Amino acid sequence: MNTPSSPDSYDFIVLGGGSAGYAAARTAHSLGLRTAVIDGAETLGGLCILRGCMPSKALIESANRARTIRRAPEFGLRASGFEVRGDEIVARKRALIDDFAGYRQGQLADGRFDLIRGRAQFESPREVIVTTRDGAGDRRIRFDSACIATGSVIQRLDLPGLDGSGYWTSDDALEATEIPPSIIVLGGGAIALEMACYFEGLGSEVTVIQRSAHVLTGTDPDVAGALEVALRAKPGLTLHTGTRLERVEKCAADGEFVVHYQMDGRPNVAKASRLLLALGRRPALDGLALDRAGVDLDADGRRIAVDEWMATSQGHIFAAGDVCSRVEVVHVAIQQGEIAAREAARRLGRPVIPAPKPMDYRLKLFGVFTDPQVATVGLSEAEAAAAGRAVVSASYPFDDHGKSMVMGETHGLVKLIADAQTKELLGGAAVGPEAAEIIHEIAVALHFRSTAAEFLEIPHYHPTLSEIWTYPAEEILDL
Repeated sequence: MNTPSSPDSYDFIVLGGGSAGYAAARTAHSLGLRTAVIDGAETLGGLCILRGCMPSKALIESANRARTIRRAPEFGLRASGFEVRGDEIVARKRALIDDFAGYRQGQLADGRFDLIRGRAQFESPREVIVTTRDGAGDRRIRFDSACIATGSVIQRLDLPGLDGSGYWTSDDALEATEIPPSIIVLGGGAIALEMACYFEGLGSEVTVIQRSAHVLTGTDPDVAGALEVALRAKPGLTLHTGTRLERVEKCAADGEFVVHYQMDGRPNVAKASRLLLALGRRPALDGLALDRAGVDLDADGRRIAVDEWMATSQGHIFAAGDVCSRVEVVHVAIQQGEIAAREAARRLGRPVIPAPKPMDYRLKLFGVFTDPQVATVGLSEAEAAAAGRAVVSASYPFDDHGKSMVMGETHGLVKLIADAQTKELLGGAAVGPEAAEIIHEIAVALHFRSTAAEFLEIPHYHPTLSEIWTYPAEEILDL
């Protein structure tokens, strides 16, 4: 390490310029704090813009259009000359992401706060050393308050034969112009299932191997089960759950991947031309030297421990986004960054109007852009039981709903959860067409603590997808 230069001093520094970091920085600046953002990534923008939400949805949109074309005969239509061109799909995605990333880069460099391009490592609870990208030497940065928002990195798997096999990660899949004839996806979370549906939509034969008993671990079994039924109904997709992975081999004859796994106590083998490891992501904490700052991890030793104000074990150091959150979604990361900055300003004695509010995970929106989509908000039944709450629930299937039948999108259901006594709505879930859009109706209802009866006073236009929520709401009143 080079000899650090003289200290630079800031009221508030942010480690990471993604969604959480930018939200924290802009909020801190608006409250009059001298602020710096430190980010050493090759390209600025953060996970959501560069390798997460936006690029994956751009690709998935192409798959959805392809799926619609393939189904044209169901609607009395004929399409000819249909081709899938992976290079053009990825080119479109890149153009969109370049635009999004360019806008964020402009926001980070517009002069409201200092942008320091380099990797930060804590030297003490009040200092970081930044190894700059331009090779100009290390900088010692002193701060009164800080927010760690370094995001997450790919979660790897210790599986014999995997290393060196040439498998894809989700980052690789987002850049792949090749649409393989067959692909094995290891994992059953949001990333794995979205990528599985992407490749299935473009014509690949897809095999998903999930270790847990259900996909989307942590989701209520009936919700996860509804998605599994829909996925297994796809002729180009095979789903295996409750497995134990054993090893990976690369076939010398044809270069295909062979995955050996156990299911129901019996050995099984899956073979495909490509292998995608999609077991999610883990907090990007490597190299931060959190121990020097006195910043503790949570009980599982994976994430930074924070309180409801996003403060760590050091009250002047905060965290936001994937480094600390068990709800790894962008709108939550942004909210966490804003709360961290506002509370930091308050603790530094700056006027903060209105007064800061603590982080509230009551609404906890989540969406998965599979086919069909999955979306949840608020409490699940499992979470209600763990909290000792008495609840009732009701569901209604899309295959008995007029608008979804007209659309030819009949897989899935909607579900409402309510307090057993007051009938206040506490949670909702949807598996079906446009689930990630129609869930917002329930998010609004939960925000205003609506009861099932109050919810039913709201008019719902017919025929729409949204009116399906009225059926479980009516049932809840009778429970």
